[in-house]
Amino acid sequence: MEVIAKVLKREIPLHAHAHRADDIATIIRVAKEFDVRLVLIHCTEGHKIADFIAEAGVPAVVGPTMLWVSKPETRERSFETVVKLVRAGVKVALQTDSLTPMLHFQLLPMYAVKYGLTREEAFRCVTMNPAEILGIEHRVGSLERGKDADIVVWSGDPFDFYSRPEMVFINGRRVNID
Repeated sequence: MEVIAKVLKREIPLHAHAHRADDIATIIRVAKEFDVRLVLIHCTEGHKIADFIAEAGVPAVVGPTMLWVSKPETRERSFETVVKLVRAGVKVALQTDSLTPMLHFQLLPMYAVKYGLTREEAFRCVTMNPAEILGIEHRVGSLERGKDADIVVWSGDPFDFYSRPEMVFINGRRVNID
């Protein structure tokens, strides 16, 4: 009940797991009716109603996109959804929704670029956009004075499949990645 109260007081957003366009549209209407903040999780068929989502000002955390999930609602999963949502003006973050996120996470922005996002848009989908959606952009999401110093130093271009992390800093301190 405490969490529901926080949602209704607009202290935290409602995270709605929705794949199908009709379910997405329904939860947007319900959120509007009850005047609650909303974040769409999955948004698999968001490409079908991208303008509607953008007009509502609702952000989306899209995924899983790479792996098969044995639900009929995920049949239309595609990185084209990410592109259409971004083009419509939706704030998008990418997620693996996987038990092994590090196996796939580096590939997400690469695929988003392959399907039509600019490198800057794709990078934003895994840095600043998630921070803003979570409401923690004052701490993370970009490299700025006063923010947490979390950074990965890559052996090459982070969008190159063969690049690998060489150094990782969390809160300004180097951590062992071996």
